[in-house]
Amino acid sequence: MTDSTWGTGPGADGPAGIVVGIDGSDQSMCALFWAAREARRRQCPLHVVTAYTVPIFAASSMDAGYTTVDDEMIRDGARQVLDDAVARISHYNLEIIPRVETGDAAAVLLELSEDADLMVVGSRGRGGFVGRLLGSVSSALPAHAKCPTVIVPLRTAGRLPDSGVKPPANSPDPDAVHQAVVVGVDGSEQGRAASLVAAEQALRMNLPLRILCSLPPFSGSLAWVPAPLDIEALHAELHEQLDAGRDWLQSHFPSLEMTVELVDGAPPEILVERTAKVELLVLGTRGRGGFAGMLLGSTSQSVLHHAKGPVMVVPDHEDPRLLDRRDFGPMVME
Repeated sequence: MTDSTWGTGPGADGPAGIVVGIDGSDQSMCALFWAAREARRRQCPLHVVTAYTVPIFAASSMDAGYTTVDDEMIRDGARQVLDDAVARISHYNLEIIPRVETGDAAAVLLELSEDADLMVVGSRGRGGFVGRLLGSVSSALPAHAKCPTVIVPLRTAGRLPDSGVKPPANSPDPDAVHQAVVVGVDGSEQGRAASLVAAEQALRMNLPLRILCSLPPFSGSLAWVPAPLDIEALHAELHEQLDAGRDWLQSHFPSLEMTVELVDGAPPEILVERTAKVELLVLGTRGRGGFAGMLLGSTSQSVLHHAKGPVMVVPDHEDPRLLDRRDFGPMVME
């Protein structure tokens, strides 16, 4: 197996390994413990990062016009949050690299993603490092990060008992979560690239891979299509393409158990439902309008805001394994 490689390796000018953003909130603690488990699986360094900005207040009665809060005081507070977080995962016996950064949360994360293998953040936080990631800059990290990003919602707390975070009342039952990784595909090159990363992740987690495609219901201008015959033909065509895609993926991961599933339903609803039932959902950054096609629009916002389990978003990237896909059967023409 040839892994897709992000980061630049040990000794590079920047983080090699996993970067997790924390701010002391319960959400970021879930992200921290998920990242610690993943770093242990990968046997790689874990960069635990918090960031802050120094607020500037207008002061019309002062000659200078502005006054700033003491930078050292804020940095000390950030350092305390960081030290507390590192202490909580000390039993993982990892190489932990704590970092206090100054600057906008999204900008700091995006810069660090240049040399990281994986970014991990909570779904929301206190308004500090990860607090705005699904607010005003909700699309910045998954859309523009140079490496895969995992968003860990608070409802994952039940799966991370050592985090000490109490799961919300509407969280999925951890005992009912299927031990599997799911990747959403739609016939696009981005979906195929995401499936390669998902397969690598499934191997790391020692879990089977489920390749999932959603067929949205006909509506609007397509309502006139003779439903029974056309839908059956479409299902048959899609199954043929999905099976060919599975055979291609299996050729690169011969030891990995994988299955294909074609379901009817709106992609956002199907995706959110699956996050409650599996260990990890993997998506590409964009596609044809199916699973990953609207990752920067309503579909992505719905999935990332309402996910009940971890979601990995894989950026566009070149992978030589994509070149032999056509050798395995029919595929959607680009």
